[in-house]
Amino acid sequence: MHAASGSRLGASHPRREGPVDLRLVPPALAAWATAAVMLDASPQLAGGLALGCVLVAGVLLGGWGSRARRGRASVPPEGGRDGTPVRGEPCFERPRGRAPNVPRDRAQGLPAGPARSRAAGARYGWSRTAGAAVLLCAAAAGVSAGLHGADLRRGPVPVLAREYATVTAEVELTSDPRLARPKVTGNHMTPDSVLINGEVRNIVAGGPDRIGGPDRVAGVAGVAGVATRAPVLVIVDVGERRSEGRRTGGGGPADVGRGVRQAWLGLLPSTRVRVTGRLAPALTGGDRIAAVLRLRDRGGRAMPSVVRQPSAAQRIAGRLRAGLREATDGLPADARALLPGLVVGDTSRITSELDEAFKETDLAHTLAVSGSNLTIMLALLLGPPGLAQQVERRGLAPRLGIPLRTTALLGGVLTLGFVVVCRPDPSVLRAAACGAVVLLALATGRRRSLIPALATAVLLLVLYDPWLARSYGFLLSVLATGALLTLAPRWSAALRRRGVPPRLAEALAAAGAAQALCAPVVAVLSARVSLVAVPCNLLVEFTVAPATVLGFATLATAPWAMPVAKALAWCASWPAEWIAGVARTGAALPGAGVDWPGGWGGALLLALATSVAVLLGRRLLRRPWLCAACAALLLLAVVRPPPLTRVLTGWPPPGWRLAMCDVGQGDATVLAAGDGTGVVVDAGPDPALVDRCLSRLGITRIPLVVLTHFHADHVAGLPGVLRGRAVGAIETTGFAEPVDQVAFVRREAEARGVPLVRAAAGERRRLGPLDWEVLWPPARQVPEPEGPNDASVTLLVRSAGIRMLLLGDLEPPGQQALARSSAAARLGRVDVLKVAHHGSAYQDPDLLRAVAPRLALISAGADNPYGHPAPGTVAALEATGAVVLRTDRDGALAVAGTGTELRVAGD
Repeated sequence: MHAASGSRLGASHPRREGPVDLRLVPPALAAWATAAVMLDASPQLAGGLALGCVLVAGVLLGGWGSRARRGRASVPPEGGRDGTPVRGEPCFERPRGRAPNVPRDRAQGLPAGPARSRAAGARYGWSRTAGAAVLLCAAAAGVSAGLHGADLRRGPVPVLAREYATVTAEVELTSDPRLARPKVTGNHMTPDSVLINGEVRNIVAGGPDRIGGPDRVAGVAGVAGVATRAPVLVIVDVGERRSEGRRTGGGGPADVGRGVRQAWLGLLPSTRVRVTGRLAPALTGGDRIAAVLRLRDRGGRAMPSVVRQPSAAQRIAGRLRAGLREATDGLPADARALLPGLVVGDTSRITSELDEAFKETDLAHTLAVSGSNLTIMLALLLGPPGLAQQVERRGLAPRLGIPLRTTALLGGVLTLGFVVVCRPDPSVLRAAACGAVVLLALATGRRRSLIPALATAVLLLVLYDPWLARSYGFLLSVLATGALLTLAPRWSAALRRRGVPPRLAEALAAAGAAQALCAPVVAVLSARVSLVAVPCNLLVEFTVAPATVLGFATLATAPWAMPVAKALAWCASWPAEWIAGVARTGAALPGAGVDWPGGWGGALLLALATSVAVLLGRRLLRRPWLCAACAALLLLAVVRPPPLTRVLTGWPPPGWRLAMCDVGQGDATVLAAGDGTGVVVDAGPDPALVDRCLSRLGITRIPLVVLTHFHADHVAGLPGVLRGRAVGAIETTGFAEPVDQVAFVRREAEARGVPLVRAAAGERRRLGPLDWEVLWPPARQVPEPEGPNDASVTLLVRSAGIRMLLLGDLEPPGQQALARSSAAARLGRVDVLKVAHHGSAYQDPDLLRAVAPRLALISAGADNPYGHPAPGTVAALEATGAVVLRTDRDGALAVAGTGTELRVAGD
């Protein structure tokens, strides 16, 4: 074909090839489904299934062979009128013209008689062969999945995990150590933890004093350790004693914990370490780990003891990755965090706020090791992947005159280097396999090879690692790659026919096709659909490639010429900053996403809605004015101007004075202070939830953020409050505990240049229609409170004649002290009470009777494990004549009206 094109490099055209070859798709799907099901099956069941599939496949192939032989024996050779071959003409060649004595079946367009029998036999034989191939692939996948699943259930590790035994083990690391994302649990953050995947290679029940001595492990007596190979998740808790370190003035447990954390984070995959910890069963079934090995830092005892150094390949990869981090150290915060993620999937510097912004805009794939990373580098060498149908002619290789097959070989070397540098874990192997689809398309120059290449990659990966069959990441990779190979070219051609410029048509088609196929799976995971995913992906489309290419150049030059690497990293920081800006801006839009039913039912519903939208879109493209109208409606849905939103949804109600956000198990209250302006009291536990609440309220300016105390369920959402808004100051209590959350608040304020001030009783402020007074805590609280709750900042707020009392998390001792303070006279009947401590049972009944609110608001999370609000507290409030509303049942709440006419609305 390439020779016929008259070009040395080839210029095939897709239309010259036949239909898409789908023969490998059923075997790949069969292997995928079988592996997903058989991972939990017993070896006997897996073996029985495989044997049954092989036997049925043998019957199918044997039946086809015997029928084919019978068909050949019964069909005489074509030739002369008497059935003998024509002299000089081989009996297996058919004459070019149709013999006049051979009738044709007009209905089928096929020769009658023997020729028609051969055609039917060929179809019959192919169907049997295809069925046998499906069964054989299913058998292979069943065997592989059965063996991998059995690895998690055999050996001493699962037995000891069920007993929560303390063990000493040698663990070979199989992944990079990574810091766990902190989570809010109750009123505190989870301790800092280092997570590592590894394989237990040798295990001894008991502490380190048992090493080398006889022991009993899983019923094996008299053995000084048992050799095994069980995958585990190692969790190293290193942040539990940070507050003690502060009080000792340095050199205490906090410093030891920091050293342990750095020691673990500095380890490379393939390193073997000896550790002592407690085994526990995996929290969820169906995962690829046999147990969890938890190490707790007590005076440095969790320090790893290295038994064997990492391999040479991992040391080289580690030096390259360290060089990339060093080269990016001097860049702005977003670029410093993004570049390692774009290049090698290193997300250790990504903040939770930035990570959430990327998830809200469906840009998280740019931060993971995915096929796109490798495809960009292959595109630099080979040309744009979209031209795989015609053999790429825009890359460096054809411009340098490198032959087609040699180009494919160079691409294979590049793929191998990518796997080494990014670690050969399942996600990287998946990315390499998807990138290999482009290589095969280049090597063959045929469009028909694209889908078979993808099916082959799926088949081989599932057979090599059956756990990928249950991986959402694997499913998303396959769907995205399939969309780019099937839907995107057709959509791009349709857009070009309607006058869209070619490059823009390719970008629109790629982003739309990937979103159409991947959105239902994303909805399963997040129960949310992003409305800004396609625009945001389009906006970063032309900057991801230069950032990635320059990032790889930085990676390659850092070990040899650091000044050059830093210059390249500085150039790469510009597109990286643009990507981060797009993610932050898109996530900050009020209508960036809509809630959607979770689970596979929601996915099916979204798939149907997407199909309908695609069918309607084909008709809309013929009517430009309708396209413009739909685009305007989508823009309004995303931007959600507050006046329009208020008219359509009734939220927030006109003239609202106080809004209590629904942030789960935590507190976040907003006091209206003018158009687009509000004073925020507490930030809740989740930045995304409080940011969404403020966006719906139309808050863009915050003169003051009041953090009543430093518990995580009140301060962890601070990044969401600060995101994209002008903040004047942050006011806090003077009781600086717990210290980890105090440090967190200070870091966030310093990073954004927001001053911190301290609240004290007697302070009064006024802002527009709003004025408030700080009632608690006093400047010097004597005696010192037992905990942060009783040091909560308590506010008495007045707005449009409405008196509102915000108690923070005051408990009975603090409430009683407040009732005895000089402010007690002003605690008389109030209109609105923000009930303390999420409506817990710890309330002072005398204070509730003295306050006697008309309306009591409780912020609590649905199905929280603490039973908030307590039934007794609700009953006590109702006994005073108060109407009790709660966010766990009523959603976000807004109070409007005046002191004489009080109204409340729920979202």
